[in-house]
Amino acid sequence: MEKITRSARYVDLDWIKVLATLLVFLYHCSMFFNSFDWHIKNNSIDQTYIEFFSLLLGNWIMPIFFVMSGMATYYALNRRNSKSFIKERFLRLGLPLLLGVFLLSPPQVYIERITNHQFEGSFLEFFPHYFEGLYLEMGGTGNFAFFGHHLWYLLMLLIFSVITLPFFIKTKGIEIGKEFSIRHYLFIPIPLSIAALTVNNVVNLASWGIIFYLFLYVFGFYFFARGSLRPFVRKIGPLAGALSILSTTAYISWVFLYGFPMEISLGWAVFMIIRVLLVWNMIFFILYLGDQYLNVSNQALKYTSEASMPFYVLHQPVIIILGFFIYNLDWPVPVKLIILISAAFLVIMGLYELIIRRVNILRVLFGLKTNRPGKGSLVLNNTGTYRHKI
Repeated sequence: MEKITRSARYVDLDWIKVLATLLVFLYHCSMFFNSFDWHIKNNSIDQTYIEFFSLLLGNWIMPIFFVMSGMATYYALNRRNSKSFIKERFLRLGLPLLLGVFLLSPPQVYIERITNHQFEGSFLEFFPHYFEGLYLEMGGTGNFAFFGHHLWYLLMLLIFSVITLPFFIKTKGIEIGKEFSIRHYLFIPIPLSIAALTVNNVVNLASWGIIFYLFLYVFGFYFFARGSLRPFVRKIGPLAGALSILSTTAYISWVFLYGFPMEISLGWAVFMIIRVLLVWNMIFFILYLGDQYLNVSNQALKYTSEASMPFYVLHQPVIIILGFFIYNLDWPVPVKLIILISAAFLVIMGLYELIIRRVNILRVLFGLKTNRPGKGSLVLNNTGTYRHKI
């Protein structure tokens, strides 16, 4: 989604961004079939392998984006002043968000209302009603999705960028703790655990609260972007991987055996801490895998890195619209799953390749820089990442 600004040798961060975006796409495809609340559901629910996949990703997939966004902010502020940083944020995040709110969200809300028997009529008849009330929850009565549905990440990132900028500007030259060490690894999760146990229901998005995401964004800036982290990641990576597997096993087993704990209790607190440890160790494990296996730059990375933002913006409305045409068909779940994933991927990439990347006004609306005719070499753009000019 957001471009990662870093030294040219750290191409693993761009690979992580691309692969994480693909996993978000697959996660939202799985939401069409599992038992969790979503905008549209298949007529047959799968609570086995598809639900397992959803649980496997759901805890850590968005937290990794906020950590990487904090890292990107650190690198960006080393190359530009606060005015140009905010301008870039409003262009790269604000315009896709507005596109989502006013163009991509209405059909999603319409399909949710139709399939939940909350509205009867055509999309054109529904559209004026889209602006009636605020959409606050699935199945609610308000329709106006001011956060762009799945684009809430862009809204949160835009807000975080504005409110943290004064502090980041004043402290961007400060190395907190100098070298990242085991004490950081052990003690930084404490505020995450406190947030999860106390304020996790304050604007809860994708299973984590806004304060939890804010902490991850700040930690990304102050800790994960520092050069001293990478040697530590190489040391701690295998242990973090083992702890990720253990905590994931505990989490998924708990959900399958007992369900999600709904009331505050000792068991609920243990469950939440397991989730925090899962997220924390998964971040280190992903960074470790990226450092070990993804430090390779090629044309595929240059293409997919640029395509990731339009792909992210388009993926959920495309999945929901295609799902609307098949949700009531009496086809086996595996057949529908393959069709949905394949068709949605082809539609999204077709729209990007044939239209969005070739039309400058659409590039801007989808968070990309405009193309300049006559450029055929690899250049460094103003966010610090390499991309190929067409």
